[in-house]
Amino acid sequence: MSDKIKFEIEFPIQASPHMLYQYFSLASSLDEWFADNVNSRGEIYTFIWSDSEEQAKLLEYETEEYMRYQWLENEGEDVYFEFRIQVDELTKDVSLIITDFAEEDEIDDAKMFWENQISELKRTIGA
Repeated sequence: MSDKIKFEIEFPIQASPHMLYQYFSLASSLDEWFADNVNSRGEIYTFIWSDSEEQAKLLEYETEEYMRYQWLENEGEDVYFEFRIQVDELTKDVSLIITDFAEEDEIDDAKMFWENQISELKRTIGA
């Protein structure tokens, strides 16, 4: 049983849902902003950073809407990380909503991690 807490952060992004989706669904795009290197074999993605390597399984997705992954170390637990694209019906503004889980004393660090990654994503796509 995990005592991790679910949290969401929303990032407005100047990009089309189609383009944005590619940046968290393709290994070749994920390694432009999320990790130093990303490999995928079927539904297993390997994320490589300078000092660590983590594997995640693609749990579910809806093209141009969301992708949900789970770190293999959390298999069997109800925890995951998700990239969800939200488009405002009136303004057509695009937001990226990150859902993740962290232990209570790690939530601030986890949010900072995502803020850093998403600013890297924005730099990468010129948004």
